[in-house]
Amino acid sequence: MELTPSAHVDSFCRDNLPAQADWPEFRFEVPELTYPARLNCAVELLRGSIDRFGPDRPCLVTDAGTWTYGDLARRSDQVAHVLAGDFGLVPGNRVLLRGPNNPWLVATWFAVLKAGGVPVTTMPLLRAREIDDLVELTRPSLIVTDHRFAADLAALEHDVPVLVYGGEYSGDLTARAAGQSGEFAWVDTAADDVALLAPTSGTTGIPKATMHFHRDVLANADTFGRYVLKPTQDDVFTGTPPIGFTFGLGGLVVFPLRFGASTLLIEKASPEELADAVERHHVTVLFTAPTAYKALLASGKAGALAKLRRCVSAGEHLPVATWEEFERATGIRIINGIGGTEMLHIFIAAADDDIRPGSTGRAVPGFEAAVLDDAGNPVPDGTPGRLAVKGPTGCRYLADPRQKTYVHNGWNITGDTYVRDVDGYFWYQARNDDMIVSSGYNIAGPEVEQALLRHPDVLEAAVVGAPDPARGTIVHAFVHLRPGATVAAAALQDFVKQAIAPYKYPRVIDFVTELPKTPSGKIQHYRLREMLAARTR
Repeated sequence: MELTPSAHVDSFCRDNLPAQADWPEFRFEVPELTYPARLNCAVELLRGSIDRFGPDRPCLVTDAGTWTYGDLARRSDQVAHVLAGDFGLVPGNRVLLRGPNNPWLVATWFAVLKAGGVPVTTMPLLRAREIDDLVELTRPSLIVTDHRFAADLAALEHDVPVLVYGGEYSGDLTARAAGQSGEFAWVDTAADDVALLAPTSGTTGIPKATMHFHRDVLANADTFGRYVLKPTQDDVFTGTPPIGFTFGLGGLVVFPLRFGASTLLIEKASPEELADAVERHHVTVLFTAPTAYKALLASGKAGALAKLRRCVSAGEHLPVATWEEFERATGIRIINGIGGTEMLHIFIAAADDDIRPGSTGRAVPGFEAAVLDDAGNPVPDGTPGRLAVKGPTGCRYLADPRQKTYVHNGWNITGDTYVRDVDGYFWYQARNDDMIVSSGYNIAGPEVEQALLRHPDVLEAAVVGAPDPARGTIVHAFVHLRPGATVAAAALQDFVKQAIAPYKYPRVIDFVTELPKTPSGKIQHYRLREMLAARTR
């Protein structure tokens, strides 16, 4: 595949793309995926909606006020002037962004892209060592940070200029931007210029960054967004995932702006606060993780969710018990989906009457999904195997040998074990490394987790395999109970035996007050395995 001439003066991104022989096969099989050779996704998202609906529509909403589409266009142009004029940003430079979900983070993301730069948006909870790792990996020319996170950057080992916004700092970005022109001559990037470097959420503890083109940013909106989510310009989006997580970037920025809707940006919220915000701002589309949906129900605030028409769950598997409980309480059928940083967003999902509770759904229009054996051959329907996917987006790791592991024979191999049924629905079994072999039996850890989660006193559960001299490996569960609940391990074991085959029950249960998670909310099973390994030393 011959790439279009790049607009990037700094060639770092193209220089560090994996060899094209190691790319997945890309497919553009729905009409909306035909893009011009020259494309700046930031300009298309903003200018496209302004051209269709005008500049005065609400765009970014907070409790402090509302920015219209025109406000965001003007302020992002002003920030682009600061980046290019005051800091010498040239097309292709990387800019590391750090902050909670608020309008200035979004404006800066748009500004970097308009100036031809490449944003590296990070989770706000990362610490200095983790930021250092990403700086080493992505080599940014500038870090832009919310003032509340600026102090952490003093501990960085790398010397990178830092621009702060929102505080009393000298040279604050918002003050600099106020004096700039509200019109910026945006850079005419190629559709296949790298638009963003997306750090993975770190379930293995070893950082990677995925490289996505300008056309990729629009492609997920034009597949999952257009064909499954089906938003309108009157929708109000909100959610809890950070914009530094591609689930949040799509759900809170790209999708609403692609369709002229508005988005409520929430920096941090308890389940009760989230429900109140949904009610107060008449939110209609909610993006969050399975644990958050369960917590919303536990908060007793189901009545505040009455205006919602779409709820989307991703980041980890949605237990069928949570799906059923949420539908009973609210009448809303959660759209379950699987995506990934490597694919940018969701590629298997179902909505409305197409949903089969417990299933992740079917391949989103524009994508093809299959279940393969270890040799890369399709397995019969009903047989567990490795989930593989092709579509308009796909894995391109930044200078990482794991590219050859993730991509095989043109397929993106997600690392999940799935079963496909005869109707094309995909049913999650486990992460490939979460299959537990105990006394010769294959036990999917998530199946045991879902059985535990059906108990009314269990808030969260995580299951891993633990070494055992008699059985080779046993099922070991970590359980976080609801506040004030008390239940014996034996009672939970008996409960699981009644729910699934008795040989799958957890032989050991540890009660914990919290489970280790990534900033995006995924449970870090590898840390639980490390904890068990440390006990045996």
